[in-house]
Amino acid sequence: MRWRGDGWRDDVLVAEMIGLAKKTGDVTRVPISLPAMTFQQSNFWTSHFGGVYIFQGVRYPAAISTLDWQSLGEVPVAQVMDLDHRNQIADWLERNGLVEPIVQARGTDAAAILRQKMDFILVDAADRLGIEIGDARRTELRKVAYKLGTSLPEEFLGLASLLRWVEAGGPWPKITSEHPAYFYTLRGKGPEKDLVNMLLSELSPMDVRQMFIVHKELFYAQYATWSERKKTYVADFLAREYQVDREGARTALFGPEPSMDELHRPQMAEGPKPARAQGRDPFIGPWGPGRGRG
Repeated sequence: MRWRGDGWRDDVLVAEMIGLAKKTGDVTRVPISLPAMTFQQSNFWTSHFGGVYIFQGVRYPAAISTLDWQSLGEVPVAQVMDLDHRNQIADWLERNGLVEPIVQARGTDAAAILRQKMDFILVDAADRLGIEIGDARRTELRKVAYKLGTSLPEEFLGLASLLRWVEAGGPWPKITSEHPAYFYTLRGKGPEKDLVNMLLSELSPMDVRQMFIVHKELFYAQYATWSERKKTYVADFLAREYQVDREGARTALFGPEPSMDELHRPQMAEGPKPARAQGRDPFIGPWGPGRGRG
């Protein structure tokens, strides 16, 4: 039986419902015994153990802890990391095809996204240094950037170099996984993109809009530590720029939701392999040698 918006006008459908009701009785009063069922979730985040991301349904499984990875003890996953393992995480994301550069994502206004991320970084830097940000509009934030001068965060400078490439054909930025801006330049892709974006918000914590959208628990924990000035700015921004069109904002930032075919596409069956990036060797990913716009 399939109900449509105007189903109450369909005499055949209504008659079918009445006939079914004669057989089932009042389901609100008749006890129903459901069989015991189990459901498997291969990829997920849990707040237990300080916060852990588990990826088992990908080509190269891994567990990523927000605390020291050794605090987890023995974990039945091939690769265990924590958020300080930036090189290994970057390499693992790339090998599993879980991310894409914002500037190469289809249908994305990369310049607008980069500018907004830069604004959030400036607000955070100004707040920490006690610099007045006024109404925090872009004109005011430009003054903040001027005041910061050589104290501008590396995250801001990295995104600024990428923005110059997008808008003016500047030199291609060489941003490795050790660069503070690296994870700000990526977004999740594929069926697990929501979980990946959640992980990326932990690795790019000054992007408060992304954090608010994909990781509410982390956002409110961070919010409690902010000054009243920053709380006011973020709340005003979210009310003005996000709440009025939440679905549109999510699509603009993270792309359309995956289709049912993508959600149910089987993963390639292959045994786990060790990560290429080891120790302190930076992972280059998409920001390697100079390249054109192709």
